[in-house]
Amino acid sequence: MSEARQARKCVSCGINISGTNAASFKCPDCGAQIYRCAKCRKQSNLYECPDCGFRGP
Repeated sequence: MSEARQARKCVSCGINISGTNAASFKCPDCGAQIYRCAKCRKQSNLYECPDCGFRGP
């Protein structure tokens, strides 16, 4: 399955992401793609990179 067709899940809460309010960015340490839902972004929930374990707000 290509990356574009994989289900995108919020790394903070695990819900499937669909919509325009989600954030997508690269991990500051390893460059892995990270997705966060609008709710976790708004609440500043912590996230952890699934590849390297980097944690951020």
